[in-house]
Amino acid sequence: MSDKGGLVHAAVLDGKGGGRSLDWDGVRAWQPAQGPLWVHLQRDIPEAERWLREESGLDQFTAQALLEEDPRPRTSAVGDGILTVLRGVNLNPGADAEDMVSVRIWVTADRIITVRTRLLLSVQDIRADLEAGRGPRRSAGVMARLAENLARRMEPVIEEIEDRIDALESDIGERRSSEIRADLHEIRREAIALRRHIAPQRDALTRLPTLETKILDGNHRGRLREVSDRTMRYVEDLDAVRDRTAVLQDELTTQMAEQMNRTMYLLTVVATIMLPLGFITGLLGVNVSGIPGAQSPWAFGVLCALLVGLVAVEVVVLRRLRWI
Repeated sequence: MSDKGGLVHAAVLDGKGGGRSLDWDGVRAWQPAQGPLWVHLQRDIPEAERWLREESGLDQFTAQALLEEDPRPRTSAVGDGILTVLRGVNLNPGADAEDMVSVRIWVTADRIITVRTRLLLSVQDIRADLEAGRGPRRSAGVMARLAENLARRMEPVIEEIEDRIDALESDIGERRSSEIRADLHEIRREAIALRRHIAPQRDALTRLPTLETKILDGNHRGRLREVSDRTMRYVEDLDAVRDRTAVLQDELTTQMAEQMNRTMYLLTVVATIMLPLGFITGLLGVNVSGIPGAQSPWAFGVLCALLVGLVAVEVVVLRRLRWI
């Protein structure tokens, strides 16, 4: 179904895993006796907003919560329903995964309303399941399935970040440090952005199965607890990635410091050896009379031999001092 008039999708669940699609007229004519109703709306379409505020039967607080532009994940019981906001990774073409997409959910025993701003593939999965006859059977089942799909699609994104940090740990010492630092910065930025969005979702999902409501049965609560546990693990994985990037950054800094120290040490040794040689040659090179050997044809050879001997003596002394 198209999103004409802000209605992305609407269906009456048949209680067997399937659903019958509806248009706006069907949504307005729906009665609870027909079965649970799922309405999925596009937030920024005026007709969808008008339906929520004027025809849906929702109070103004709930309607406004469903229409918020960029809400944080949260869960609360309002009257006979549950209001929750969840987020999923942005897998739309050309988008960054950490630029997460939110979905606002209102669920009662016989109706669920979901509102999106951008395309959310987890919702598309539920629609496909309903068309195949293996979708949720109750309104709470739609919410539980949606939470599961959101968590499932997060996993490969987080695993990809972990694989990248694993590769960087293997590349230490083989790639230029400037390249590794750039990759570390990007990984850390993505991990922090994802965690900033997922951590509130963990709290919302933890609260959801504890609500005192008849909408959720034991099966739904168990599934939601499982999603909450998975989301908590994702947060811990992102914390670990952030810590690992910090450790790698420290290791890079240590390597650079050691390399600089080795370079400075080598230069110091060379300068120590060359300093006496430079003093002698400089002294003999002054343009005044009385320089020893100035008139002797073999004086230059003797001087070179003495300089070589001096270098040998310096090397022996530096070795005994354990400088080299």
